[in-house]
Amino acid sequence: MKYAICNETFEGTSHREGLALAKKLGYCGVEVAPFTLGLDCRKISQSTRREYRSMVEDLGLKIIGLHWLLAKTDGFHLTTDDASVRSKTADYFKSLIELCSDLGGDLMVLGSPMQRNFVPPMTHEQAMANAVDVLEQLTGDLRAAQVRLAIEPLGPQEGNFLNHASEARTMIEAIASPNVRLHLDVKAMSSEGQAIEQIVRDNADLLIHFHANDPNKLGPGMGDVDQAPIFQALHDIRYSGWVSVEVFDYSPGVETILTSSMETMVRCAGLAAGHPV
Repeated sequence: MKYAICNETFEGTSHREGLALAKKLGYCGVEVAPFTLGLDCRKISQSTRREYRSMVEDLGLKIIGLHWLLAKTDGFHLTTDDASVRSKTADYFKSLIELCSDLGGDLMVLGSPMQRNFVPPMTHEQAMANAVDVLEQLTGDLRAAQVRLAIEPLGPQEGNFLNHASEARTMIEAIASPNVRLHLDVKAMSSEGQAIEQIVRDNADLLIHFHANDPNKLGPGMGDVDQAPIFQALHDIRYSGWVSVEVFDYSPGVETILTSSMETMVRCAGLAAGHPV
């Protein structure tokens, strides 16, 4: 297993100290929320990009890519009927692909529920067609930059678009690009109504990225979800991508979140491999 941490975990603290601790605890990768570098990715200077990448790499870590792609932005939307907004959104995604590449990453996780939810009477099918229209415009840029886009299903508590892995599969199949694949998240999958480990197994062919967390918004092992069957499923499908810790409640503190999450992941991965830790 390759373990990463989402860098917004360190907001309000020293990123360098937080990342150094992550490295010490066994994390090898960093997943970047663009807003931690600047609210508009097009205005993030080349020097800022180089400096952040150098800081991460000097600590012995690798930037694996981006998530929260449209968070804290204005004027962009994935499912709108407004073709001009969809066009602007596609152009902004292209700037994000450039940022990802500049940082040394090759993965972008598309969640951003506020910029993809739709309003009735629009149907999910209409929203899907609009979203596909946006993402189809990116396939050439993704291919040229050797970056993959991972579509993230989110639970109904986040919104009304792509609440299930099966719906994300429909989108991916419609786009039909090897650079557009699937991301799964424990918190999101907990609302699907079936065993999380079964969702993992059912989508092994498309899965390229994974978020470890709990529905209580904390890290893996910090809530009620039994992580062992999930890591067993990842092991059984021979998942070789990153397992990245994403939390939404920072109140326990950076050290507690990083330590507890890593201890759980190492323990569960060991059990799955037949090597209890």
